[in-house]
Amino acid sequence: MSKPAYKRSVRVADQIRMEVADILARKCKDPRLKFVTVTDVEMNNDLRKAYVYVSLLGNHVDTETVGKILDNASGFVRLELGRRLELRYTPEVSFRFDSSGSRGDKIDRLLDAALPEDESGYKGTGWGESGDEGRA
Repeated sequence: MSKPAYKRSVRVADQIRMEVADILARKCKDPRLKFVTVTDVEMNNDLRKAYVYVSLLGNHVDTETVGKILDNASGFVRLELGRRLELRYTPEVSFRFDSSGSRGDKIDRLLDAALPEDESGYKGTGWGESGDEGRA
């Protein structure tokens, strides 16, 4: 029997990511959760704890307020996961904010400021922009 391509905890985490996103979008009645996006889920190897990383779209809602709402909804989310997944133990759900999107935006702004601008107003790196020279 061959080894699986990746660990079971990774496969379960991916399934939980999809299910939690669906639960937050369709089952939770709080309108402030409409701006929440599930970005990633990390699991312990024993599948007992799920760390759900979320980000907020726009600046419509305060992160502290959404954090409290998600903490209050974690029991409901766990109950729904137990109904949807066929696992021996339903993992305990813990929400965390993912700041990678805002860090990526900051890096993009810094790169835009650092790149030189040519006569046409285009900011570029100069790598392979003139056509098919870099293609094999």
